[in-house]
Amino acid sequence: MEGKLERSGEDFLIRISAAEGLEHGLREGQTVELRPRPPRRETWADMIGEMDRLGQSHRPEPVDWGPDVGAEIVRDD
Repeated sequence: MEGKLERSGEDFLIRISAAEGLEHGLREGQTVELRPRPPRRETWADMIGEMDRLGQSHRPEPVDWGPDVGAEIVRDD
């Protein structure tokens, strides 16, 4: 459910459609508890998706670190 925050004098109002409120069991004059949602953290998938959306020019060039030398060997097959 989404609402729109509006200011009315010294108060903030949160507007939602009556149909959506009724669907969730809300009624006029009812007191509800609001909890702030934690900020969304960007994931690697989000960042790669944004690079894809912006185009190839926004992808970094691969870095050649040289040959594998020990425990850092990663098998890609």
